[in-house]
Amino acid sequence: MDLNSALHRLASLAREELSQLNFPPQNWVPPSEGPDGQPLLDALIVGGGMCGQTATFALLREGVANLRCVDRAPRGREGPWATFARMDTLRSPKHLTGPDLGVAALTYRAWHEAKYGRAHWQALHKIPRLDWAEYLLWVRDVVALPVENGVEVTSLHLTPSAVQVRLHDGSQVHARKVVLALGREGSGAPRWPQFDTFNPLQRTSNVFHSADEIDFSALKEKRIGVLGAGASAFDNAAEALEAGAAQVVLFARRPILPQVNKSKWTAFSGFQHGYAALDDLRRWRFYTYIFSEQVPPPYESVLRCERHAGFSIRFGETWKDLFPGVVVKTDKGEHRFDAVIVATGFDVNLMDRPEIASFRDAIETWRSHVPTHEAQKHPEEARFPYLGDAFELKGSSPGLARVHVFNWGSTMSHGALAGDIPGLEIGARRLAQGIARDLFVEDADRHWAKLLEHNEDELKPTRYFVPLASRT
Repeated sequence: MDLNSALHRLASLAREELSQLNFPPQNWVPPSEGPDGQPLLDALIVGGGMCGQTATFALLREGVANLRCVDRAPRGREGPWATFARMDTLRSPKHLTGPDLGVAALTYRAWHEAKYGRAHWQALHKIPRLDWAEYLLWVRDVVALPVENGVEVTSLHLTPSAVQVRLHDGSQVHARKVVLALGREGSGAPRWPQFDTFNPLQRTSNVFHSADEIDFSALKEKRIGVLGAGASAFDNAAEALEAGAAQVVLFARRPILPQVNKSKWTAFSGFQHGYAALDDLRRWRFYTYIFSEQVPPPYESVLRCERHAGFSIRFGETWKDLFPGVVVKTDKGEHRFDAVIVATGFDVNLMDRPEIASFRDAIETWRSHVPTHEAQKHPEEARFPYLGDAFELKGSSPGLARVHVFNWGSTMSHGALAGDIPGLEIGARRLAQGIARDLFVEDADRHWAKLLEHNEDELKPTRYFVPLASRT
């Protein structure tokens, strides 16, 4: 079967299914004027990757059509899939859905079978990462999601009736709702260990974070040090080895690798729907435990490294400092490398986000919802924003509720519904339905006036029709 024709037929089927589901529905939100006298957006989604485009899709399905979705990256470079995610396959099982929002012809399986055939799907172990990136773009195009690339949001400012959004070109827009779908780093920044003297802001060109753009071909025949024991550490080590690195030494501060992925247990509908309804202390108990157990690297990533004779792991050895050269000082000695990769993930700290500098001090965090000793014991978890039922910020400024956090920073409040694929559909629907509710409530008096004006003459074709002027 011709690939292009198979995908074309699938796209046609998906559009037909969307039409049968009355998509897109009529926009029901009354137009509004912003503080600058210009038309006011009902929603601005910041980030056009997996979460951003799915949130946009969900809002459109709720009839919120006066929106924009922007991403600073060029098309195809949104999010991690074609950038700093370096695994061969996704972590999630292949059968999981999410970006399709329940439309069968938009599922990854439908796309994969159209491209490779059903037998290939049946034999597939896990979804190839770059296929997933291609699939997301296909969904965007089929649904005609209005993602604008090359548009960066630089700052947000709260006003009584809207959020003022400033863009990289100096222009500004106003939106009643802003969704921060900024991915893994969307509530913080890349995490660096607390070194004795080394300052990441002054690092040389041979010191990388795993979230950086890295030219692995330049590491050929080099000796590389990697800090970390999670998935990204092994994936970056494998990329270096496959590019011809002579030796890659991975350092883990634990004596063994984490063995069980506790977060995988949460991927069922009861937890995904029910977690946010728990009291604060039980939510805190669930996720501080999950985070403290840490996530083991997928066995596929470990075996990918183990295929290379130049790969080794030094367990129970903590990096203390970095010196030019590159020399790594650990608690057990010193090691010299040609380059190092720090694969320690992302921190959650809203203070690191420049977009929200104007109101970040007003944001409520989990610190104020747990006992002091618990916040001190789990300082990063305590920095997570404490969100409302539609992912909205809460705090001392009433305008905060116009800003919704649909990224990893929502995990303590809602579970992993804004980043991990298993919970994405539930999260996007919850977000969109909450925003639709808020927009209606804010416009309730305008809707009341529309109700009074409504005069569709249902009985006009019958002999019982009575003209408006004659009705008592």
